[in-house]
Amino acid sequence: MINFRPPETRTRPSVGSSSSSVVTAEKALSFISKGWQEVRSSADADLQLIKNRANKFKNLADRELENFINSASVSPFAVPAITASTTTAPAEIDFVKKLRPKLSEIRRAYSSSEFKWPSQGKLRIDLSAIKNAIVAEVEEEEKEREREIWRKWRCDRLKEERHFGEFDWEPIRAFKTRLKELEVELKGSSSSPAEIFEVIKNSEFVGKVKSSLKSICKEPEETKGVPPLDVPELLAYLVRQSSPFLDQIGIRRDISEKIVESLCSKGHSKLLLNSLPGGGSSLIDGEIMNDELDLRIASVLQSTGHCYDGGFWGDSTKQNLEGDKRHVAIVTTASLPWMTGTAVNPLFRAAYLAKSEKQNVTLLVPWLCKSDQELVYPNQLTFSSPEAQELYIRNWLEERIGFKADFKISFYPGKFSKERRSILPAGDTSQFIPSRDADIAILEEPEHLNWYHHGKRWTDKFNHVVGIVHTNYLEYIKREKNGALQAFFVKHINNWVTRAYCDKVLRLSAATQDLPRSLVCNVHGVNPKFLKIGEKAAADRQSGQKVFSKGAYFLGKMVWAKGYRELIDLLSKHKTEFDGFNLDVFGNGEDAHEVQSTAKRLNLNVNFMNGRDHADDSLHGYKVFINPSISDVLCTATAEALAMGKFVVCADHPSNEFFQEFPNCLTYKTPEDFVAKVEKAMSSEPQPLTPEEQYKLSWEAATQRFMKYSDLEKVLSDETSLDRRRRKGMGKSVSMPNLEEMVDGALAFTHNCLTGNEFLRSCTGAIPRTRDYDKQHCNDLHLLPPQVENPIYGW
Repeated sequence: MINFRPPETRTRPSVGSSSSSVVTAEKALSFISKGWQEVRSSADADLQLIKNRANKFKNLADRELENFINSASVSPFAVPAITASTTTAPAEIDFVKKLRPKLSEIRRAYSSSEFKWPSQGKLRIDLSAIKNAIVAEVEEEEKEREREIWRKWRCDRLKEERHFGEFDWEPIRAFKTRLKELEVELKGSSSSPAEIFEVIKNSEFVGKVKSSLKSICKEPEETKGVPPLDVPELLAYLVRQSSPFLDQIGIRRDISEKIVESLCSKGHSKLLLNSLPGGGSSLIDGEIMNDELDLRIASVLQSTGHCYDGGFWGDSTKQNLEGDKRHVAIVTTASLPWMTGTAVNPLFRAAYLAKSEKQNVTLLVPWLCKSDQELVYPNQLTFSSPEAQELYIRNWLEERIGFKADFKISFYPGKFSKERRSILPAGDTSQFIPSRDADIAILEEPEHLNWYHHGKRWTDKFNHVVGIVHTNYLEYIKREKNGALQAFFVKHINNWVTRAYCDKVLRLSAATQDLPRSLVCNVHGVNPKFLKIGEKAAADRQSGQKVFSKGAYFLGKMVWAKGYRELIDLLSKHKTEFDGFNLDVFGNGEDAHEVQSTAKRLNLNVNFMNGRDHADDSLHGYKVFINPSISDVLCTATAEALAMGKFVVCADHPSNEFFQEFPNCLTYKTPEDFVAKVEKAMSSEPQPLTPEEQYKLSWEAATQRFMKYSDLEKVLSDETSLDRRRRKGMGKSVSMPNLEEMVDGALAFTHNCLTGNEFLRSCTGAIPRTRDYDKQHCNDLHLLPPQVENPIYGW
């Protein structure tokens, strides 16, 4: 970049620098001369190419014309006789008659012995006469047709005017007849003027006139019986639509619903009650009350003819992919070989969504530069290119699912944050999904992806956006310094970004933050390999073999928040009860040294080993999996242990609600209860899984739950959506402005403005200079520099 200085700050060049200036000038002239020679040679080559193509086209035209003339000279051109069965139009016959002499003259001229063919490329024939004849004939026919239509219209118009002038129009004759009858009736009566007026008023003629005027001026049927909105209804609708804003300032949603219910219950709702078939009893249910309020608003708007075309912050650039194969883009925050839940579970989701072959699937994962790979990936495993990492991911997946998954893997630039121990996007992640494929987006960890998202709004680019919450960030943050204050801000930021960027949010368990438009559903399954291990263990037990030869173990990333704090507290508090009890712990992590030193200092019977894959053969012999973590949302290792037929001892916590239905899951509420459940598991044998329990843990069942609760079944099936709209009737009118969408758009716009400022990003914990990807990402992913991809004009 060139730095310009004001004239008064520039330094005067010294005498000794004159020679270097001359050398620089010579180099510049040499560079310009060389560039000009290259431009000239390139221009000469382009001109030669144009000449060659022109000559080729000219030769082809000469050959075609020669073939045409030869064919004319071989077979004489004759017009067939016109018979009664001939279907040729007269215009076509005239055209042929005019064209025949022209061809005859051409044939005579070129068949003459005096004619000599010119050299190739010099043949020139003037066909303008033929062209002018054809054009003139067509133009003349068009003009004649227009004149005929005009004459016919004038004749019809004159006839109508003549009949109208003679009062030959039927309504006029009827009107005159009625007036004559009324006049005769009045002449024959000798009544007073008042009586005459009453006769006129009550006459049949005047009655028919009045009824005709009423039929002209009466109100449309559809607007009849739709009274305007009253003040309580308007306030109720305003409060309900303002719930996103009220939620942001601390007024909970249940309070807003109570305000709406109170407003609708005041002298109001007679209108709503009249619209309900069963009276006012249905207003007790809040959801039905909201639907009926929407119907009321929609009916009033429809009666006024109001039409609302779009939101203030909306974007009409969404793709309309009806009739084409739909596309699903899964965006996640981690990738193999990092063995974390957000790397493994989205990979399986992509494979099983693509298995149905009803939609195309793309998995978008972060690409880390070499320095970050060394910090994140285990066993010093690194990749020199995205293609190499993609090959590793596909091989790992196919070894476990048993079928070839047909989906695309793409990469977006990412940076590893040591403080947050997670990968954060660099630049606009949405731009790495082409607009032609921007149909349905699944955001794994939507709050994480959008904390510092500075780019296009997901709900503007995609037709449907689903967020899946994996991590209980508030629980992790509370453990840090000033955790309560940080958790307060993060809670509202998560609420903000998920509302602004997601249409639907799925929470794996109730342990996560309650987010807008969210519901709780486990949409994760287990690796099919673990179910096969469980089936083998059940078969071995049935044949009389001893399956579990080892005791208890724990497996997880070795950081305090993953349950190591709770585990050490439980073991140290009941050291006497656990005398002789040994626990093997498998894991690596940033807190490994501190965890191991604490356990050694407390003299606990814990054996620490390096982390390994849960499906490793060395772990099959363990009978009890102990997981005291209360920071997980839905522990994948717990599901895998149940699938292998083991006992699981875990806390009675919302994150474990899904597992409590399995008989091998033993939950505890107190430390004493923990000791009892461990003793029970160590002294008994687990029950084999039933086929229903195996299916419930599988990815087939998880995919089915995901399709149902994320509304993807409805979105992917146009017929289902159409039938549902027909059954619902008018429903929520698309013609009315949605204040909630306007608030969401305003939140997204504000967030985009704030994340565009580098100072504010740094203050909130973003990695410096991650608003755009850097030069190393450009080299690794073959990207254009950010200033070329998103130019700033005028700078």
